[in-house]
This record gives sequence, C-alpha cells and structure tokens, in this order.
Amino acid sequence: METVEKASNFAHESVDKIARVSNQAADALEEKGQQLKSAEQRLMKNCQGYVRDNPVSSLGIAVAAGFILSRLLSSR
Repeated sequence: METVEKASNFAHESVDKIARVSNQAADALEEKGQQLKSAEQRLMKNCQGYVRDNPVSSLGIAVAAGFILSRLLSSR
C-alpha cells in the first residue's frame, strides 16, 4: 500500500506542477498579446498622423505599393 500511496502522491504533484506551469505560460501569452495590441494601436496612430500630415505623399506611396503588388501577383 505504501508504494501505491507514493505513486499517487507523485502523480498528484506532477499534475499540480504541470497545471502551475501551464497557467504561467497562459499568463505570459496573455501579457504578450496585450503588448502586441498596444504596439498595433501605436502604429495605427502613427500611420494616421502621417497620412493626415502628408496626404499627397501617402497617396503616392499607396499607388506605388499597389502597382508593385499588382506586378508581383500578376500571372504571366
């Protein structure tokens, strides 16, 4: 019986350790997700500010990017 108890305790401790580590990993992923959202929002604000300040340049960049993408993706 003592061996069964030891095995049972070991199994419980292992499960607890796995649960603790997986919770830590989930917390870290959640934090990184929030950081990514924050970075995306900052980038969008910066882009919007640039477009407002330089509308002609922004239009030129968009046209050039569209032209390049159409050339790259066109099938010949």
